[in-house]
Amino acid sequence: MSDASSTTENRTLPRRLPNAAYRQREYLTESEVERLLDAARKRGRNAARDSAAILLAYRHGLRAQELCSLRWAQVDLRHGRLHVNRAKGGIESVHPLHGPELRALRPLQGNSPYVFTTEAGTPVTTAWSLRMLQRTGKAAKLPFAVHPHMLRHACGYKLANDGHDTRSLAHYLGHRNLQSTARYTALAPDRFAKFWQD
Repeated sequence: MSDASSTTENRTLPRRLPNAAYRQREYLTESEVERLLDAARKRGRNAARDSAAILLAYRHGLRAQELCSLRWAQVDLRHGRLHVNRAKGGIESVHPLHGPELRALRPLQGNSPYVFTTEAGTPVTTAWSLRMLQRTGKAAKLPFAVHPHMLRHACGYKLANDGHDTRSLAHYLGHRNLQSTARYTALAPDRFAKFWQD
């Protein structure tokens, strides 16, 4: 008779620490995004694709999944519009596309239904997004590791600092709950600009 008891011990993965344990903040400033864009424009044969991806993720608050699954059917270059399909049950919306985005997107048009593709013509992945941003962050000499969601938060903080109301900001970013958007207005330093006027 053989022993049917398990010889391996029950192992669990270590718990992931909160984001604050890994990095000091979760967003990029406007000047840091500019440094990223400048570095991306100088980085090899995929410079146009990478800089356009950074610009769209920042200006439209796109999650990595939303950026990677972006299709040309969602882009109206003629009328300057972008139909944003939100992940995670977010609210879809139509955003205006302005000059810098239109100029960045036009050279990328090709045979693929996807806006951002690999050299083999397949859609990029969220893992690509992370690696591309990490490499670009190093090339930009940013003093911390960059991840894709920082661009989404950078969008929220920039628009909150520009004085846009929480409800409009929530709709722009696809949040169904205003509490998800309140973090941007809570950390906007311009709220306190008139507190100590000497």
